[in-house]
Amino acid sequence: MRPVDMQQGPKAAAVRPGGPLDDDADTPPYGGGQDGPQVAPPAARDGRAAADVYLEVQRGAAFQEVRGRYRGFVVPASAAFLGWYLAYVLAATLAPGVMARPVAGAVNVAMVAGLAQFLTTFVLTWAYVRNARRGRDRAALELRWAVLDRGVGGGAGRGTS
Repeated sequence: MRPVDMQQGPKAAAVRPGGPLDDDADTPPYGGGQDGPQVAPPAARDGRAAADVYLEVQRGAAFQEVRGRYRGFVVPASAAFLGWYLAYVLAATLAPGVMARPVAGAVNVAMVAGLAQFLTTFVLTWAYVRNARRGRDRAALELRWAVLDRGVGGGAGRGTS
């Protein structure tokens, strides 16, 4: 028995916009103009555009501090991990004798270093989450509330759910 293909056959062509039985082939589906439905950009409570509020927050000292804390962890950690990974690849390529040296039984230096790559990934993930929780999450949440208190972002402030 052949499975039914929901996109094929005369019935599918009849309901598809622009199909042979579509009477409104010249109009876009679901209303709106040629460029799709027209949606007004969100505005803050004071009438300013949302983009203006976001730019103001982005230029503020609190946002710059959060971004600085983020970069202060991510850039060095990424550089260290990339360096560690490249050292592993270079050692495997340029020093195969060292990498083939047995450590315990059939386990050699290359296997230990490869498993250390996985361990490093988990440690780095844990360190990132810990750093975010201790150094950035509260400040980022306060920034979010500041934007929501101005009436931007789909909420009306702290009192709404």
